[in-house]
Formats: sequence, C-alpha cells, structure tokens
Amino acid sequence: MSATPHQQQKTVLITGCSSGIGLAAAVDAARAGWLVVATMRDVSRAGALERAAAEAGVAGSVLVRQLDVTDAASVDACLAGVIAEHGRLDAVVNNAGAGHVGTVEQETMAEIRDVLEVNFFGVVAVSRAAMPHLRATGGRLIAVSSVGGVVGQPFNEAYCAAKFAVEGFLEALAPVAATVGVTVTLVEPGAVASEFVASQGIDLEAELRAAGPYAPALKSYAQRTLKAFSTAAQTSAGAAATITEALDTDRPVLRMQTSDAARAFVGAKLADLDGSAVLATTGGWVA
Repeated sequence: MSATPHQQQKTVLITGCSSGIGLAAAVDAARAGWLVVATMRDVSRAGALERAAAEAGVAGSVLVRQLDVTDAASVDACLAGVIAEHGRLDAVVNNAGAGHVGTVEQETMAEIRDVLEVNFFGVVAVSRAAMPHLRATGGRLIAVSSVGGVVGQPFNEAYCAAKFAVEGFLEALAPVAATVGVTVTLVEPGAVASEFVASQGIDLEAELRAAGPYAPALKSYAQRTLKAFSTAAQTSAGAAATITEALDTDRPVLRMQTSDAARAFVGAKLADLDGSAVLATTGGWVA
C-alpha cells in the first residue's frame, strides 16, 4: 500500500501550542514543510493557532491534538495516535511549560512540586514515550529550555530548578541518544513577549503585601523584570525561528540561544567558574 501525502511528510509533535512560542513554532515549522501535530492540554483554546495557521496558508499542515504532559495516559494516547495516523515521528519539541514566581520560605512543597511536574517531568514523560519512534526515523528531540535553565534567577527558584533539570537531563541523554541516531537540542530563549508571561496572572501589589521581609527585594526584581519584558523582549516568532532551525539544520548542536541577549547571558555563566559574575548581576536585580 502506498503512503499517503501525510505519511511521506516529516512529522513533528510540539507541546504547548495554544499560545506564545508553541503557537508560533507550530506555524513556522509548517511553513518550513513539516506536518505539525500541535498539542495542548485544552483543545478548546485552539482558536488562535487555527487562525494563525490559516492566515499563513498552512492550516492543512497543522493538526491540533490533546496532550497533557503531566498525565501518563494522555502522553501514551497522543503518541500512539500520531503513529497510527501518520506512521512516523521525526521530531518532538517539548515546549509546554508554566512560569512561577516565589521564594522557598513562602511556598508550599506542593507548589514547588507542581512546577517541576510540568516543566521537568512533562519533558521526561514525552521524551521517554517518543524515543522508540525517533530511533526509527533518526529523529530529533528538542526542548524549549530558558536562559533560566543556565542562570539561576531571583524569585524563580522552582522554575529555574526545573529548567536546570531539563538541561542536565538532555545534556546527559544526548550522547546516548546519538548512538541510536537521535539528536538532542536545547533551545534557550531569554525574555520573550508572549502570553506565557501575561498568563501568569500575578497581582504584584498582593504579592508585595504577602512578601514580608522579602518585599523590598521582590519589588526591585519586579521593576527590573517588567522593564526587561517591555523593552528588550524578542517576539515569539523570533524564538520560534530558532526552533525551526533546530529542526532543519544539517548540523544539530546541543544548545541554541534565540537572541543575542540570550547568547550573552548564557555565555557569561558558562565562563564564570566561581559564580561571582552571575551573582553580581542577579544580585543587582534585587538590591
């Protein structure tokens, strides 16, 4: 039996596509010729993606499917569905994630575990389920990390811990995966103007009232961060272009930053053997 057009087309599964980088990545990958299985936890939120795909002329190459990365049954069902429908999986982009602002003394263990569940264990679950299929195609395993996966940032302890874990997990997996033909890439955005930030729904005044002895530091951090996102953030489309490059490049690398600012920030950390330069920078954010 001959393959259908979809079965002949390279297929990528992208998580977290209802908004922001995931939405932009789904559309950009489809423009580049990929068949995109664009997943999200709540498919009732697919309208923005469907409109963007239609406007770009790639609606037929962007297929919305349900996937909750924290639900093992959902992960297994989604991956099985991709193989049943398309016969192959050539790449996975682990993009789904959730931001979180807080400091350890004022958080519950449940809140911290929730951040790790989405941002780290979700990546592990999807990657684990995808590996047999990526081995079959010599495929690519990509994760959207963050500069916060390299540089620890004030009031982002749980989030940075999760992203650091993603970095360590995939850096350790990369040489093993390469022996079976799968390449691994971490995409590291800096500040991105997207719904990911807006959707955090943080009431800053309420947070400051509840912050107690940490209120002065939190106020300084918030002022600095809001300025960075309003003046220096790149677009979701800019970040998505790096993901598409990771999908298509002939020479995949382990780490790709999405902007010059991200490259400078990550580079400073990787050259900072004793950590003093990083702390001098981030300490200034809360002074």
